[in-house]
Amino acid sequence: MYVVSRTSTGIGRDGLSWFERARCRGASNSVFYPQRGVPSASALAMCRSCEVRVECLEYALENDEEFGIWGGLSERERRKLKSDRERISAVVRTRFS
Repeated sequence: MYVVSRTSTGIGRDGLSWFERARCRGASNSVFYPQRGVPSASALAMCRSCEVRVECLEYALENDEEFGIWGGLSERERRKLKSDRERISAVVRTRFS
């Protein structure tokens, strides 16, 4: 899901920022913010074929987006990914400092 904000970055070769190139641009927010927390098949399909999926996911992780589907991942999947990344960073810092 894209969000236009002053913290959004990432201008592509075409001069458009990542959220302007997102497949979900113009899609209903309800697709990306499911009521029961289960990602909708249409949101996941849109994300799967989106050229800016990585940028979208990075945005969500960097900005602590708590809700919705971002970069093809649910809230739970993003929390786990963030936790895994933090754990890996801690191991690397400990071993190589």
